[in-house]
Formats: sequence, structure tokens, C-alpha cells
Amino acid sequence: MMRIDKCLAHLGYGTRKDVKKIIRSGIVSINGVICTKEDFKFDEENDELSIDGVNVLYSKYVYIMLNKPQGVISATEDGLHETVLNCIQDSTKGLFPVGRLDIDTEGLCLISNDGQLAHDLLSPKKHVAKTYYVEISNPLTSEHIKLLESGITIDGDELCKPANVKILTDNSLELTIMEGKFHQVKRMMIACDSEVTYLKRLTIGSLVLDSELELGEWRYLTDQELESLKQ
Repeated sequence: MMRIDKCLAHLGYGTRKDVKKIIRSGIVSINGVICTKEDFKFDEENDELSIDGVNVLYSKYVYIMLNKPQGVISATEDGLHETVLNCIQDSTKGLFPVGRLDIDTEGLCLISNDGQLAHDLLSPKKHVAKTYYVEISNPLTSEHIKLLESGITIDGDELCKPANVKILTDNSLELTIMEGKFHQVKRMMIACDSEVTYLKRLTIGSLVLDSELELGEWRYLTDQELESLKQ
């Protein structure tokens, strides 16, 4: 059992303040009876919920796409910096960022409370591809590209899996990697006698950053995106 206002907030109808307005407007009904009290207890497994005459299915898992800006850390809480959870308006318990982006890295951040999906996406055995847009200080040579695509060694003794390199300009590229070592993209560029000056994650597996999301904006994954990601 859960409060109806919390349920609607969980489902993405806005903040608690927003959903209270929705409930008090008289368009929410439970088992065919209009509900105007935000503290009404809703049985998410057995009760039938409808909003403005449309049946709504409740799911205990939440999947959010955030276009993470710089200066925000991939953590659930921090005493010094804003976290990715501070960027979203969803009060569902147990939300966490699936994987990490450095504080100065922008782009696709997946936030969920689905531990199994997170494990599947982050497990080294799964080899889930992640694509980054990278700007660098020095152009890559053909030899650098060959090293990246065959499996470059970083920090002298740590071997990376082969990457896919798409050169865009002399100082920019798209890099797809199949693992998630600490500061991996930055360390790969250092091994290529260059430095990352700007980094943005574009994809995680089949999930692609929505080009309409401005920095700091977020939305829930569509059913199609989620189904494809789980596959």
C-alpha cells in the first residue's frame, strides 16, 4: 500500500505539489471512484487506477534518462557537490546512477532502482558498449587509431579491449568502448599522446541520449527503449 500522491509522483506526473493539484482536480479515480485526497492509500498490485479516464499501470521500477551537466557527480548523495539525483524530480526510494560519469563529463546518465538491470549493464562479462563524443588536445595519428582498435595499453600495463574509433575532425572523435575502467577514455587518450578537453557520453548499449534533452533535463525511458536495453 502506498499514498496516491507518492504513486503518481513515482509514475512521472510531477512533484508531490504537482500531483496534489491533479488529485484535487477530480480526474483521479481508484476502482471507479473519484479520489480527491492525496493521502489515500493505494494498493498498487490490486487497485485499478485511472487518470482522466485512462487506466494507468503502476511499476515498482523507475528508469530515467538524464543529460548530465558538468559539475554534477554520479552519486546518490554528497556533501559538497550536486548529485544526479538532485537533477531529477522523482522521489522514488532506492534510485541510483547506473555506472559513473566524471564530474567534468556530460551526457547520458541512466538512473534507476532496478539492481538487476544495473548489474547486467555494468558486468564486465556483458561487454555493454558505451559511445562517447571526445574532444582532444592533439590529433590522433593512424598508429594511435590502430592501437585503440586493437586494444591499447594504458598506464604501462593495463590492457583495454578493442575500441571503435570514428574520427570527426582533427581534434574530435566518437569512441566506443566495451568496458568501464576508471577514467578509461581519458587514460586512453593520454596513451595516445593527447588529453581530453571535453567528454560527453552518447550511448549505453542500445540507449541513445535524447537530442532534445538540454543539459540538466531528464525524462523517463519509453517502453521501447527499456525493452531494447534489457535485450
